[in-house]
Amino acid sequence: MNKVRFAALAYAVVSAGVIAFQIALAAGAPWGAYAMGGAFPGQFPPELRVAAVVQALILGLFALVVLARAGIALPKWSRTSRWFIWVVVAFSGLSLILNTITPSAGERAVWAPVALIMLVSSVIVALGKPMK
Repeated sequence: MNKVRFAALAYAVVSAGVIAFQIALAAGAPWGAYAMGGAFPGQFPPELRVAAVVQALILGLFALVVLARAGIALPKWSRTSRWFIWVVVAFSGLSLILNTITPSAGERAVWAPVALIMLVSSVIVALGKPMK
């Protein structure tokens, strides 16, 4: 397996974990201290539960873009993935910054490393040559 495919699979696996976390928040898991700067410890209020679902959907879309760019899935997305992968990279970079500067120590400890993995793996895919 080449590094682009490995990086894309790593991004997808890590994304699946983040998506599961977001869905759990939306379902009422009391993990608010590990999201949104820890501003809502415990269960999220209803409007943030909706936001968690939206984030899960966006992350799923991003994972599909990364997989498409690496030539693993959705070959018809190949052309679109050429530019959309950079949206994923930018989002991952912003996520790393925000998870590094968050006032929540728990959020920094858990999500900054995850965001770093997502950034590095998305950059590898963006710069790499997709497999056919």
